[in-house]
Amino acid sequence: MEREQTYDLSTGEGLIACPLCDALHVQEDLDVGETARCIRCGTVLAKPRDGAFAQLIALAFTSMVLLVGAVFFPFLEVSAMGFGNASSLFDVALAFADGVLLPLVLAVLAMIIGLPILRAFLLLYTLVPLAQGRPPHRHAAIAFRWSELLRPWSMAEIFVIGTAVALIKVAGLATVHLGPAFWAFCALIFVNLASRAFMCQTSIWDAIEDAGMKTEYQAKTPAPLTAPGDA
Repeated sequence: MEREQTYDLSTGEGLIACPLCDALHVQEDLDVGETARCIRCGTVLAKPRDGAFAQLIALAFTSMVLLVGAVFFPFLEVSAMGFGNASSLFDVALAFADGVLLPLVLAVLAMIIGLPILRAFLLLYTLVPLAQGRPPHRHAAIAFRWSELLRPWSMAEIFVIGTAVALIKVAGLATVHLGPAFWAFCALIFVNLASRAFMCQTSIWDAIEDAGMKTEYQAKTPAPLTAPGDA
């Protein structure tokens, strides 16, 4: 059963700020299943889950596979008067490779393909060692920070909504058949929603910090002395 927990500023040393209203709270250790909420606005500050790292890794890998498939698989097929043509996002990029729209095409591909793949890679780079109980990779904290900064710029969901609106207008002029790439984008929306549900930034930051402190302690701890006869 989930147990709600709020923070009090009267005790403790570590502080955590609410991402919505910036209220400061004392950071405390939570057990799996507990939830820490802001005492001012009720925003969830921390919600550790059992096996969340492995689930986030699986979801990040799934999103990378879906995005690669969405680039090369047919996105849609338009047919009218007996003529039809199927195209993928890669074909569209090649069609405008020499035109004045090339910067716009590159920007669109970066927003809907490049940044989501980069963010998934950064999550894998950060979480794989932590899930295996090993020290984090070098610059893991920077990688995770960039993955969170890139989240608002990953616009795969916006692309699907815009495409759906455009298809409503095109459907009156021709017959439209949705390809595997379109459904891959739809599946990506649910994968991203699941990733956000399992994501607990506080737990990840704590794991990175604890693993880094443990590694630093082991590096500073001198090796035990052995007698010559024990060698």
